Amino acid sequence: MDELEARQRARVLEAARGWLCTPYHHRAGIKGAGVDCAQLLIQVYAEAGVIEAFDTGEYPIDWMMHRDEERFLWWMEQHAAEVAVPQPGDAAVWQFGRSFSHGAIVTAWPEVIHAYRPDRMVSYGDATQGGLAGRPVKFYSIWHKRQ
Repeated sequence: MDELEARQRARVLEAARGWLCTPYHHRAGIKGAGVDCAQLLIQVYAEAGVIEAFDTGEYPIDWMMHRDEERFLWWMEQHAAEVAVPQPGDAAVWQFGRSFSHGAIVTAWPEVIHAYRPDRMVSYGDATQGGLAGRPVKFYSIWHKRQ
C-alpha cells in the first residue's frame, strides 16, 4: 500500500466514524438525520474524496427478500473490485434474503461500521457475532477498481 492509498483509507475511516449514531432510515443519506447501509457507503466514500456520490434510484426496503437481482453488488462493481482479504477502508457486503444486500465499511476485520436496521443507527459491528455471523460475505476495494 502506497502513502496516497494509506491516507485515503484513513480519510474513509474518519468519515465513517463521523456517521456513528446517525439513525437508520431507508434511502436516506443525511449525516445525523438518517441513512441506510447503501447510502452510508456512498456518502462515506464521497466525503473521503475517493468516489463521486451517485443516485441509486429507488429500491424497496425488502427487495432482497423477493428478488435474486444483485443490485448492491452491481453498485459495488461499478466503483470497486472484489478482493479476498479486506483492508481498513474496504467494503463488506453480506447476503440477506436472496441477494447480497447489506454493506459496511471495514475498520479492522472483523470490525465494521454499518447502518444496521436492528441497531436502528450507524454503529460498530463485529462480523463474527449476531446477525452477520455465518452469512456469505464479499469484500470490495475502491483501490482495486475493475479494469
